[in-house]
Amino acid sequence: MLLIIFACGDQNKKSINELELKMNEIAAQYVKLVLEIGIYKPDYVDAYYGPAEWKPNKADQKEIDSTLINSLNKKTDALLNKLDALKDYQATELETLRYRFLYKQILSIKGMIFIISGGTFPFDKEAKILYDTEVPHYNKEHFQKIIDELNKIVPGNGQLSKRLNDFKDQFIIPPDKLDTVFTVAINECRKRTLQYIQLPDEENFEVEFVKNKPWGAYNWYKGNSFSLIQVNTDLPMQIDRVIDLAAHEGYPGHHVFNALLEKNFVKEKGWIEFSVYPLFSPVSLIAEGTANYGIQVVLPGNEQIEFEQEVLFPLAGINSNNADLYYRILSLLKGLNYAGNEAARNYLDNNWTKEETIAYQTNYQLLSEKRAKKKLDFIMKYRSYVINYNLGEDLVKSYIELNGGTDDYPKRRWELFEQLMSVPQTPSGLK
Repeated sequence: MLLIIFACGDQNKKSINELELKMNEIAAQYVKLVLEIGIYKPDYVDAYYGPAEWKPNKADQKEIDSTLINSLNKKTDALLNKLDALKDYQATELETLRYRFLYKQILSIKGMIFIISGGTFPFDKEAKILYDTEVPHYNKEHFQKIIDELNKIVPGNGQLSKRLNDFKDQFIIPPDKLDTVFTVAINECRKRTLQYIQLPDEENFEVEFVKNKPWGAYNWYKGNSFSLIQVNTDLPMQIDRVIDLAAHEGYPGHHVFNALLEKNFVKEKGWIEFSVYPLFSPVSLIAEGTANYGIQVVLPGNEQIEFEQEVLFPLAGINSNNADLYYRILSLLKGLNYAGNEAARNYLDNNWTKEETIAYQTNYQLLSEKRAKKKLDFIMKYRSYVINYNLGEDLVKSYIELNGGTDDYPKRRWELFEQLMSVPQTPSGLK
């Protein structure tokens, strides 16, 4: 783990102004390197709003061979060496965080270069290299305890996963009402977020409903505080997912996260490294973690349930007679989230076939076969990225609550939440 390497107070140390200059030079080279790797790894560059002339063209693409890989590795090693050479500089706490952020991001590039060369890592090693974290392991017995509880309360007879999904089907939003329900949900999340977080006056978003995607929803941040939020309608959407997606992709999730990084660092400080978002890197663990934890920040306690029952249920035309049982079931199902990591680990490490992975997801995540196949599509495309949702949420939750952002102190929780999205943090730095 990288330690804080900067010292303060020594008159013989070099000036902070010179440090900033050198860090800015490294940051510019880092951005160009990320963009170059993006030519060879689809989906690597999730967002970019830096200088247009830095963006490579398709004509710049070269054959992936040992010459290219060696060139990329040399550029990466040169950046790490330049960072190592800054040990004799003074630094503020924020500059120290910036240094650590850049160092961890560049270390993850080393792993990505290995991947685009055709290499693969074991699941746990990949997560460590790309996302700066250790992934816990859970055995089937851990999930079985939760499943046994669900088995007692889910109505009907026969296979639990079928009974569960049949029960949840009564809470599906009719397709012709999805747009209206989602619009009301995201506007409510936005209104609540703006009570605590000041965003640029020009911030805005657009929502599109799409099909044939491996994900449920996606935020495409375009810069200048604008996001395109796409919602996938391949599978029916249940009522609770609307708030989850509105908060996760919008407020106070990805849209707010990116808008704050752009405002605080790119525009106010000129820290150009935040003008590019490499998806498969440590920043994603914090981005997905804050987006997921943001759901309970914006609608804490029973407020999400109350808003859904009082506002969204009527809009969707859904009967709320079984709502209490529905929410009790959803609370228990949250404890099965880490089963998705186990499915990904065993599939990607070639321990299980596709069929075995789908069967595990139906048995231990209690997914329908259709949803299990969709989850497997995501795993096949994004690999160990799956850990960023549950592990990221738990990391953010632990950090905020250990620092006083508990249910009893919502204002403090919002302060810590905004702070976490306004400093260059790393996953290992939050532990």
